[in-house]
Amino acid sequence: MSEFDRQSSFGWLINVVAGQAEKQLDTELKKHGLTIALWPTMMCLWEEEGVTQREIAKKAKVESSTTTRTLDKLEKLELVERRADPDSRRNYRIFLTKKGKDLEALVSHLPIDINAALLSSLNEKEKAQLVDLLQKVVHTVEY
Repeated sequence: MSEFDRQSSFGWLINVVAGQAEKQLDTELKKHGLTIALWPTMMCLWEEEGVTQREIAKKAKVESSTTTRTLDKLEKLELVERRADPDSRRNYRIFLTKKGKDLEALVSHLPIDINAALLSSLNEKEKAQLVDLLQKVVHTVEY
């Protein structure tokens, strides 16, 4: 049996980077009344609104039950609204409110800034390589 070496462990290394990015992003989002838990859903809706809860869960790669709670919180914050789905009596379509739309301009730069800082030790080719390899890994993750 081989010995665990955290310094060369993908899981440990990615966790360190992700943890730092999450901490910084959460700190900045809280200044605007958001949290890191609400972020994936808001990003999905800024990309495309009028989608179902199931579509948001799939795009955000989170459980459907988590998305339900997230949408409840976003509704209370008056950032989203649920509208009846004209194609299904059981589903709702999720739309941003004006407040939700306006928030994008205030926070959309945050992950870009944080990523730039975290990747500042890499050159452009290395950054592109890293992102390409991580995209391959992410595409194998199923929810």
